[in-house]
Amino acid sequence: MKSVIIASLLASAAAFAPVAQKSTSTTSLAAFEDALGAQPPLGFFDPLGLVSDGDQEKFDNLRYVEIKHGRICMLAFLGQIVTRNGQHLPGAIDKAGHSFSDFPNGWAAIQGPDAIPGGGLAQLIIFIAILELSIMKDVTGQGEFVGDFRNGFLDFGWDKLSPETQLKKRAVELNQGRAAMLGILGLMVHEQLGGVLPIVGQM
Repeated sequence: MKSVIIASLLASAAAFAPVAQKSTSTTSLAAFEDALGAQPPLGFFDPLGLVSDGDQEKFDNLRYVEIKHGRICMLAFLGQIVTRNGQHLPGAIDKAGHSFSDFPNGWAAIQGPDAIPGGGLAQLIIFIAILELSIMKDVTGQGEFVGDFRNGFLDFGWDKLSPETQLKKRAVELNQGRAAMLGILGLMVHEQLGGVLPIVGQM
């Protein structure tokens, strides 16, 4: 009888003993805090909680979009600086004999009285579509990371670099792309507001 009472008391005491709790939810910070691009002072920055569910496929898709937009904006920013410095492609842009320098820079190139004709814009859009749908993508499915578009054709010595150097170069590209996205947005807005800075001033 005494043993039954003691066992009952022990069971009652055990009911109030603290139990280790295991976290069942995965946050974006926990899932991607060591991802490429997460660095001081912000670390992994996802204020809208786009990948708060820890979905790797969603994260890879957003990273792909970020890298692609960054590359486009780096080219756009460089294009603004080069063309506004008076450097244009040689030769004629159409059968009428217009040269590349005959058309204005920036927004004025696609709007206004001196803008590129509709046929020229259509050619640009078609060219971009061809790049997007068949060239600037992982055609072979052998890409080593998101945004790897070498497709077994281009390398430029990438495979000879150490894994640490490769990771560093990918981080540099990602950060330069982020800066370029803000940079080209600033140039476009400034131009629309009537900016007169050397880079964005009307020529």
